[in-house]
Amino acid sequence: MEIVTKMEGYTPPAERKKILLLCDDIRTHSGIGTIAKEIVLHSAHRYNWVQVAAAIDHPEHGKALTLDAEVNKHSGITDASVKLFPHNGYGNPDLLRHLIKMEKPDAIFIFTDPRYWTWLFQMENEIRKVCPIAYLNIWDNYPAPMYNKTFYESCDLLMGISKQTVNINKLVLGDKSQNKIISYVPHGLNHLIFKPLNKDDENLIKFKENLFGKKDFEFTVLYNSRNIRRKAIPDTIWAYKQFVDKLPLDKASKCALVLKTNKVDNNGTDLPTLIEAICGHEPSRYNIIFSDNSLPTEQMNLLYNSTDVQIQLTSNEGWGLALTEAILSGNPIIANVTGGMQDQMRFEDDNGDWVELTDSFPSNHRGTYKKCGNWSFPVFPSNISINGSPPTPYIFDDRCSAEDAAEQILNVYNLKPEERKSRGLEGREWALSDEAGFTSVKMTQRVIDNIDNLLSDWKPREKYNLIKVGESTPNTVTHNLEKY
Repeated sequence: MEIVTKMEGYTPPAERKKILLLCDDIRTHSGIGTIAKEIVLHSAHRYNWVQVAAAIDHPEHGKALTLDAEVNKHSGITDASVKLFPHNGYGNPDLLRHLIKMEKPDAIFIFTDPRYWTWLFQMENEIRKVCPIAYLNIWDNYPAPMYNKTFYESCDLLMGISKQTVNINKLVLGDKSQNKIISYVPHGLNHLIFKPLNKDDENLIKFKENLFGKKDFEFTVLYNSRNIRRKAIPDTIWAYKQFVDKLPLDKASKCALVLKTNKVDNNGTDLPTLIEAICGHEPSRYNIIFSDNSLPTEQMNLLYNSTDVQIQLTSNEGWGLALTEAILSGNPIIANVTGGMQDQMRFEDDNGDWVELTDSFPSNHRGTYKKCGNWSFPVFPSNISINGSPPTPYIFDDRCSAEDAAEQILNVYNLKPEERKSRGLEGREWALSDEAGFTSVKMTQRVIDNIDNLLSDWKPREKYNLIKVGESTPNTVTHNLEKY
């Protein structure tokens, strides 16, 4: 019990607040599941957790599970309370009513796209009579999504993973933002798993042999994410080809692009066919290598340590966990300046401070500020278009050019290996700092501070909200496109 009682903020089980978590099953390897797991593990000394463990087709649907022993093992305590109720999809009103009655949570914590929880927001008047709703907002993009306004109005606490998301929450809510807690809680990962390794590490040497065979590459670019349209993998491949084409054959043959993704996906494209179409039949020149096996986190760290730079040209992104993994592993990053990815590049304003986003300065994707962290090689969007779907009627698509990305790959390539590593390590040190705090511990402490603040003076929602007859809420906001 020595570890437990000395842990900062430790609360005896009977005195802990109980949080009902609604998101991807914390045992899954999705981005949401990964972050939620880190939050639970690093706050199990402070809260008791109950989760509606969502999955599209959950093999344990309808069961009730406990993860107390496993959480104890990884959290450093002996008295965790973590219950899971696996469910196909994201639950329903009857399930939520049952859990509220049975578990009596002190707060509901939702974490994913709000459109998955439409039914929850439709019954928020019922829920907020007994407990508040906290929401960790994973993504928002411009134009300001006024179609989410009713969702955000239903929440007592809004935590945004990016500076852009925080700003958009305030913009969408307008005057009503004054009655909400709106806070910046960037993603964080376990920095003891994602870390730099010595090049003579036996596991690293073996991993590189399995990945590259007998080839000894001098420069390797890594893409690690899903094969879906917005991730812009074809543009990544095209950019890499243009970079290689700038090199003589003897230099080109010592470079490689590693694609940690599915080769074919209906939500993305047929990548082998694409590669053949744009690269022809010159495998020795382009060396595009697939790594499409599922890897545990420890081996993912080996993958980052086996490569020289992470590239992410995603056209819109809430955060971009692969960049965080790369930074913590000590690698530089090449990334499109959009969404939360711009946070991880640490752009500086004229005073040398980390750029803040406001209504008058909503994004740096126009390149107002160019100076950024030495680990960052930004690619500014060359084209901003509008995309959409019925659930997401409008959204800006920040597309960067493959030519610009190729130039940044070349810039990283031209650095001496020692400087690449030095810049990457500088990024890791910043990620560990209080300013960034891209670690599991610091992210979770921000969550704890916000929830404690919420619960300290929360009052049940009033029964009625009187409005004037004929009053309506606009579903659009006028945008000056030039400032975006």
